[in-house]
Amino acid sequence: MLKIGCHLSAAKGYWAMGRDALSIGANTFQFFTRNPRGGKARAIDPEDERKFLTLMREHEMGPVVAHAPYTMNVCSASEKTREFGCSVLADDLSRLERLPGTYYNFHPGSHVGQGVEEGVRMIADALNRVLTPDLQTVVLLETMAGKGTEVGRSFEEIREILDRVQCTEKLGVCLDTCHVFDAGYPIDSDPDGVLEEFDRVIGLKRLRAVHLNDSKNSRGSRKDRHELIGEGNIGFEALLRFIRRPALRNLPLILETPNDLAGHGQEIKKISEFWRKSEDNG
Repeated sequence: MLKIGCHLSAAKGYWAMGRDALSIGANTFQFFTRNPRGGKARAIDPEDERKFLTLMREHEMGPVVAHAPYTMNVCSASEKTREFGCSVLADDLSRLERLPGTYYNFHPGSHVGQGVEEGVRMIADALNRVLTPDLQTVVLLETMAGKGTEVGRSFEEIREILDRVQCTEKLGVCLDTCHVFDAGYPIDSDPDGVLEEFDRVIGLKRLRAVHLNDSKNSRGSRKDRHELIGEGNIGFEALLRFIRRPALRNLPLILETPNDLAGHGQEIKKISEFWRKSEDNG
């Protein structure tokens, strides 16, 4: 079953996001746990949560992806920034326990000159502080484009983090198509080869979600600029070939393209139509 949605504003609450998703033909979605540039999370509304969980069951929605704020950098050179990141991580995971089955996605962080090895160590340390065996939420490390001093631009760097975390069963990976393309992986010309490399280094059982984006840049540019599906350098056919791989079936596909709600609806319709045709043709 195709699971596809887009990033939605959490300003109106969970139930409203679910209604917005359904209005454009989506059966999953992503939202920021708080302002993407930082700040406090919105107050918990038990009635909103109840209505949302009921809506999900009635329409067989999900899994849903929660996204950490961009300011959460647990491998910063600043101790204050690292501590802020750890407190956000802990608070978000505590709140998401009220929404069983939700994934929590975050950018591993930027080492800001300390080196990848030190960045990996700090990210793993932060995860070891907050992950416990009884946690319901699975935390997803997002693959990155490699701009600046980002950690996670290669599958090997993601693997290094995984190897250092004790509750490793609570960790998965979210593969961003724009990011891996900008990092140099040929998902446009060799999707099977990319997934074989992912499986060899990380393991496909770790892959839990996909950010489905085209790229404004050429492969290997390390710039991370998302584009509408089919209007970038990856291309519509290549992206649809990629998500048709057996390893990606039934994973939530989240659009983070530069579009509004109606525009995302058009993208979802186009992708869904291609999916149905390809299913009919075997």
